[in-house]
Amino acid sequence: MKKVIGISLLAAFVGGAAAIGGYKLLEPSAGSAGITGLQNTYFANGTPRVSSTGAVDFVDAAAIVSPAVVNINTTFGESSSRDEMSIFDFFNDRNIRRSPRSASGSGVILTSDGYIATNNHVVDKASKIEVILTDKRKVVAKVVGKDPNTDLALLKIEEKNLPFVKLGNSDAVQVGEWVLAIGFPLNLQTTVTAGIVSAKARNIGILNQNQRTPTFEEMQEYRRSGVLPEARTNASIESFIQTDAAINPGNSGGALINVNGELIGINTAIASNTGFNEGYGFAIPVNLAKKILDDFMKYGEVKRGYIGITFKPLDAGDRDSLKLDDLNGLLVNSVVAGGGGDKAGIRKGDIIKKIDGKAIFDSPDLQERVGVLSPGDKVTLSILRDNQLKNVVVTLQELKQEAETKVASNKSAISIESLGATFRTMTDAAKAQRGVRNGVVVESVVRGKILDNYGIEKGMIVTHINDIPVNSPKEIEEALKKSSGEYVSVTTSPERGSTFKFAVPNVKR
Repeated sequence: MKKVIGISLLAAFVGGAAAIGGYKLLEPSAGSAGITGLQNTYFANGTPRVSSTGAVDFVDAAAIVSPAVVNINTTFGESSSRDEMSIFDFFNDRNIRRSPRSASGSGVILTSDGYIATNNHVVDKASKIEVILTDKRKVVAKVVGKDPNTDLALLKIEEKNLPFVKLGNSDAVQVGEWVLAIGFPLNLQTTVTAGIVSAKARNIGILNQNQRTPTFEEMQEYRRSGVLPEARTNASIESFIQTDAAINPGNSGGALINVNGELIGINTAIASNTGFNEGYGFAIPVNLAKKILDDFMKYGEVKRGYIGITFKPLDAGDRDSLKLDDLNGLLVNSVVAGGGGDKAGIRKGDIIKKIDGKAIFDSPDLQERVGVLSPGDKVTLSILRDNQLKNVVVTLQELKQEAETKVASNKSAISIESLGATFRTMTDAAKAQRGVRNGVVVESVVRGKILDNYGIEKGMIVTHINDIPVNSPKEIEEALKKSSGEYVSVTTSPERGSTFKFAVPNVKR
């Protein structure tokens, strides 16, 4: 009898060990599984209870998610990105503070082993990032990846068995449904606010300036001109979920959830004349965020696919000139030679009506769909040409940033002491790719110097000094010598097709 029991115990032990060993062998790594894979493997947050009225109670959704929304405190050096207030207050032309300081935002824990989603503007250029968990523990976080074109960042803390939020499906979100915003606004502790989804696929023009705060007049111009982020950069993606749930400074990077306690967006910005909530908040759709965050985990950077076109929304003037029955769709302004759109046969003047069978009403409809895909993926575009609708299949290509700033000679970089930057000459091909006729690439920026204080970063293009076209570092020097008065006018091209002019102090060299 004892022998039988011994054999049974041994068999149970061996079987258990084999099961554990097999689980560990099959357990996905962070890089291979991505956020969704890790959630499918580990998720154990439970299901919200249904109230007596038959609707999911806000209490349950808030209780499920709140422990996984964290406070993020950042410390900056002597020079840093904008403060957390300025990206919210994008209707006002506030001065950007550059003195040593700290800032506060929010983050969402996505996995039990410490991957946290937040906004790029919360952590950009921070010298130290500290995460405060709901049990008041403070842990230092490292940046896995960050992307100004979607304002997303992925952090990692070395902790285990953390509560985390289940990812939802932002494509299924409907206008009018209840949502909750959870974060740490105005230096308060965990705060939950409720509202509805006011709109989807909002393009508010806040990301396509390389994180520069637009003035009210510039915002009006964006709406008037209809020039799109992809038309400027083929990079920035804005297709926000708009909500009237109260969002304030400090909510950046926090959770927008549905009543089932599922994450549907990362809170990012508000439209406000005061810098505080006025009923218009914006969140990055979680389906777009998943792609970006997975890329961070796998590659440490975003791998984007591009159609290789510029476009604009149709307006009332196009109805008569193009003899259109409706104004839904995007008018192709230009096609990049050798790009995916060019190879698929798209031409200037085509009107894109659908992507993968889904109707296109405005730019975010196309941007968001392409934004969740990768180089090598295919999309089917329905285009209107000569009053006939036809489908074309486009293979998305990767835009290499190095190609944009390829230089003619490695010896062409010199330092302009007064501006605090180095510049490199551009090839004609690089100029064409960036949509500029002239300009030099910003090779590096010295922290605390003039251009850094005005938000100029590596990779941007300086096209004019005092309205004088420049094509080499030497020409910048010559243009600066001709400067008189207290200020120097500098024109930059942060992205394809866009230019911004501003005045910097005329410091003697």
